[in-house]
Amino acid sequence: MAKKLKITLVKSTIGAVPVNKKTAEALGLRKINHSVVVPDNDASRGQIRRIRHLVTVEEIDA
Repeated sequence: MAKKLKITLVKSTIGAVPVNKKTAEALGLRKINHSVVVPDNDASRGQIRRIRHLVTVEEIDA
């Protein structure tokens, strides 16, 4: 089975570095407690690593 990651925005992007705001937006995160499911690959992991202080991540099997 392909693994996926559930990412939840837990901290506001107000006051964050503009690059971090754009990264959260690129992942599809809009408001606090909004969650998205993305494929578990190097590109997604890199985006998550950049905003790791704003999100929580769970691994799910899809």
